[in-house]
Amino acid sequence: MSIVPHTVLRPFGVNPTSRYLRRHASLGLRASSVDATNRKDDLETESSKKKRTKKSPLEALHDDGFGSVTMKDYLEAARPMMPKDDAGPGPPRWFCPLECGRPVVDKAPLLIFLSGVDGVGMELILHHKSLGKVFEVCCFHIPVNDRTPFEGLLQMVEAYVQYENALSPKRPIYITGDTFGGCLAISVAARNQKIDLVLILVNPATSSAKSPLQAILPLLEVVPSNLPVTYPDLLRYLIGNPLNVAMVSIQNNHSPQETLQEFSESLTSMLPFVSELAHVIRMDTLVWKLKLLKSGVAYANSQLHAVQAEVLLLASGNENLPPSGEADRLFKTLKKCKVRYFRNRGDKLLMEDGFNLLTVIKGASMYRRSRQRDPVTDYLPPTLSEFKRTYGEDFKLFHQLLSPVMLSTMKDGEIVRGLSGVPDKGPVLFVGYHQLLAMEMFALFEGFLGEKKTVIRTAAHQVFFVGNFEILRQELSLFDAFSMYGAVPVSPINTYKSFERNEFVLLYPGGVREALHRKGEGYQLFWPDQPEFVRMAARFGVTIVPFGCVGEDDFLQIVLDYHDLKNIPYIKDQIKSFNEDLTGIRDTVKGEEGNQTLHMPVVLPKVPGRMYFLFGKPIEMKGMDNVLTDRKEANQVYLQIKSEVENVMSYLKRKREQDPYRSITRRTLYRATRGPSAEVPTFDP
Repeated sequence: MSIVPHTVLRPFGVNPTSRYLRRHASLGLRASSVDATNRKDDLETESSKKKRTKKSPLEALHDDGFGSVTMKDYLEAARPMMPKDDAGPGPPRWFCPLECGRPVVDKAPLLIFLSGVDGVGMELILHHKSLGKVFEVCCFHIPVNDRTPFEGLLQMVEAYVQYENALSPKRPIYITGDTFGGCLAISVAARNQKIDLVLILVNPATSSAKSPLQAILPLLEVVPSNLPVTYPDLLRYLIGNPLNVAMVSIQNNHSPQETLQEFSESLTSMLPFVSELAHVIRMDTLVWKLKLLKSGVAYANSQLHAVQAEVLLLASGNENLPPSGEADRLFKTLKKCKVRYFRNRGDKLLMEDGFNLLTVIKGASMYRRSRQRDPVTDYLPPTLSEFKRTYGEDFKLFHQLLSPVMLSTMKDGEIVRGLSGVPDKGPVLFVGYHQLLAMEMFALFEGFLGEKKTVIRTAAHQVFFVGNFEILRQELSLFDAFSMYGAVPVSPINTYKSFERNEFVLLYPGGVREALHRKGEGYQLFWPDQPEFVRMAARFGVTIVPFGCVGEDDFLQIVLDYHDLKNIPYIKDQIKSFNEDLTGIRDTVKGEEGNQTLHMPVVLPKVPGRMYFLFGKPIEMKGMDNVLTDRKEANQVYLQIKSEVENVMSYLKRKREQDPYRSITRRTLYRATRGPSAEVPTFDP
């Protein structure tokens, strides 16, 4: 296999089409079976290129291609990268996966992938299509028989990073390092503190010196060097757990028999590759890899204190890499580090079923295209696969239990089921009531994405984004999903930008005080006397849609509220300590409306009722210039909106009594006879 050394390879240029073609032609790498990026696209005409000069942003629920690649594709792509003869393997080199295509977004950042100690460089193949839409992707390949020392590999990666930074100094460079590649990434970042780098460390091997394999290294050195590596535990160290990776792309909706058959076929297809790998990797190669890893770990650990880059650390929980406590050590040592734990996954995280790297990056709010992340312009909308995962799996039970009802008001005042009364184009500002614990949020996201394919940009509390509270997000959780589905830190500037982009914005004037209300305060508004959002809406000609939601009292009951918790000494101190680190919100607002103390009320679940939304008649603010200068006029519109929200909730509380399917028992029986996806009827509006 003839491959051009990385020192001769031309790095990323200004013409992505010719760049990809030149690289693949010169590298001699054939495309894998996932070449769904059509050759026609790569050979497009000059006229079509001109049309693509101004790229359109990604749409909500676009197809990112995630889940369409199987382990068979990886095996077919990796096989020719592992030579079976003793010919000179050539030096390490860079390649651009053809299936990544060209980024759809403007000024897409560069993502460099550094693989584990095996060095194949194709371990990111399950993510090539999804990452390729928002990144320029380049991978580092180290031939299996290469003997370049760690310092040489470090210099190669460093030279490439410096070259790309010189070409585009304002563009961030992402380095994704898997196990051994994580050591390389840390070392490059420590030596290039002035370059804008973002590290994504996947089970970095910084603690592998403690692994059992390193302990038996002296014994392996005395084994005949030409002996093939056939011992399962040694192979597993290089390629991961075959049982885990064989689960990739097996459909969740299949019957047990079909699932077992797919799993068997997937595992069977891996066996020839594992057999080939066992004969290609000789004992001297394994010993060299272990020594290479040892030197890389030692160097990386000595440089941790010098890393200034942003870091996203992804740690699996049920394997030997990293050993217990390693992720915590790195989190405390690295200055700008976020951690996401995946406690039920193995060490080959990037190649396991259902793990989407881009989803994790988006959820951690780590995607940006310049030195400072803009939560409005750098936002990437949810993809079709993410939507199916969230609402077809994660929130499926929630939807079935609460069966949300969406109602809207037409311009003539008629109330209809669905969202046809809501404007199709922005800018639109939704103003409404915050239910207890913000339980209505994900039903709201699902309704608008499912019917209108529209993302709602929620003005959210800073606790969802401030780094001091990153400990709350270490498990992949609702916090990350909240960010992924459009939440932005509440601020006038973010609202301005959203309106300028004609987006749909969601505002809760009651804020935390409503979402964490006390006993007996259900459906009570706590809006401050601050009609600033009305003036802002008038300035941009925004359509305001007041809305209400009821149902919290049907499925949650408050046992201990803020008044109860603050009288418990230990909990009182915890609440005080937690809120001291938060920037003051509504400090100038007097009374209960200004009480934005964060705490967690104690609640008990009830037999689930049903959740109801009603979007009121849209209020057109275009042409209402008098609101900008006349505070009295602005306050009058503000009170009108508040009154409309209260009327909407009164209507829903009254009409839900007429819903024959308010009971979960009747809804369950309805779905049992008509299918689980059937839309359950409700009252006649």
